[in-house]
Amino acid sequence: MREYAWGVAVSEIKQLHHKETVRLDRDQLEVLCLQLGPQGADKLVNQSLEDLAVGLSHVQKKYLSGQVDETRQEIRKLVDIARKLGMTTLARVARDALDLTGGNDAVGYHAVLSRLTRIGEGSLIAVWDLQDMSV
Repeated sequence: MREYAWGVAVSEIKQLHHKETVRLDRDQLEVLCLQLGPQGADKLVNQSLEDLAVGLSHVQKKYLSGQVDETRQEIRKLVDIARKLGMTTLARVARDALDLTGGNDAVGYHAVLSRLTRIGEGSLIAVWDLQDMSV
């Protein structure tokens, strides 16, 4: 007996693999170096990356527990971090998530939060790779 989901045999359902390039504004990282010096910028970037990783986790936890205002607050923190580090794609997706927070489009909101997680992780990797290249 075949199982069906939405009128389609389960064996016919394909899983989508999302692959999206993240965008970094390297000029923003250079501005940080000029303002704070190499060591200060490195310290700020490392702390911001840690905050970003924790923030991505907090967004998911707050969302899953139905804490709309707290989810919105965590997403705003991600926007600030993304802007500070020149993570243009992440900042844009986080703003999209903010626009949908508390709205009526649960499916769209979930999709944007999933995208936020993917882009956030990709942005972390991109900045880590940049740091490795500069060492």
